[in-house]
Amino acid sequence: MVKRIRTICIIILFFFSGILLPVYASEVDDRITELKTKISELQSQENSLAKEISILNSNIELATLRIDTTKKQIDTLSKEIDELAQEITSLETKLTKRSELVLHRIPASYKRQTTSAFGYAMLGDNLSDIISRVKYITRVQEEDAQLLFQLKLTQNNFNERKNLREKKKTQQESLKKQLEEESVALARQKKQKQALLDQTKNSESVYQTLLAQAIAEKQAIERALVEGVAVGPVKKGDPIALFGNTGYPGCSTGAHLHFEIRKNNSWVNPEGYLSNRSVKEDGNMVTMGSGSWDWPLEGDIIITQRFGKTSWSWRYTYSDGIHTGIDMISNTNAIIRAPKDGTLYTSSQACGGSSIIKIKYIDHGDGVVSFYLHVQ
Repeated sequence: MVKRIRTICIIILFFFSGILLPVYASEVDDRITELKTKISELQSQENSLAKEISILNSNIELATLRIDTTKKQIDTLSKEIDELAQEITSLETKLTKRSELVLHRIPASYKRQTTSAFGYAMLGDNLSDIISRVKYITRVQEEDAQLLFQLKLTQNNFNERKNLREKKKTQQESLKKQLEEESVALARQKKQKQALLDQTKNSESVYQTLLAQAIAEKQAIERALVEGVAVGPVKKGDPIALFGNTGYPGCSTGAHLHFEIRKNNSWVNPEGYLSNRSVKEDGNMVTMGSGSWDWPLEGDIIITQRFGKTSWSWRYTYSDGIHTGIDMISNTNAIIRAPKDGTLYTSSQACGGSSIIKIKYIDHGDGVVSFYLHVQ
């Protein structure tokens, strides 16, 4: 009775799940579409702090919805995997019993098949008895054939359920990895929002000032490429400057080296050029670099901002939120060294009002130029 009630409850649960889950999924899909449309519309508006916060809030909600959806998919797969495990156990029991039955009946069937028609006649007392025996043997053979068919069917079903379970396990593992990535993305977006509020002090005027500073720095680099004065050839490892804070307060917030690389005047990730080494980032030791260039700084290097999307990405409207270089400092050595052979240039540019930013850059040939900003 208890088993029957439990079975009915499971059926009812799955019945309502079959109704509610599609409804939930549809509502989530609609909300995701709304958020994407909202973000797209906001991005076309004039830059403002309110707009930036609204975009971040929408992205946070979008990431949260995706996480919730992924969690539900994982939970659904977990239930399906458990059910398949129960089915497989039941099928395994049936398979064992039917295999044992077949193995038991085969010898008896073989003996019957080796008995000739003449033998049946000798065993029978009369014609009616002989006919009954033949019919009996025929029926037994039909039952044997049916048993073999059921055994084969059970084997096929057993293998099918096992394969389906493995497929769902693979899907579940893939979703778990997806959930990890989505959780990291959500944490990053929350961090970006907090960084925005901290950096701007939730002030529109501060926000606009910081935007202008970022654009001024980019414009200073563009002018340096045109007005830079050639110093001469440098070899890998030659000292070229000391990192500093030139451009403060208009284009710098503290002493550091902004190291940037352009290939055919397009920004590229410097990590692809720099050799692999350990650096400190956010208080943790990490490895960076996959190329052959030396690092421009020596000693204990601390990364304050990587290339790409960062907590300060909102400032870089000119590059679609991409920080175009790597910001770094060294607590043990302020000397900047050429990471590769080339021709060294120098330039000083106005940046953010009365501030002057000093820039060095090296033309390495083949369209590759490296930049060194805020040098002393």
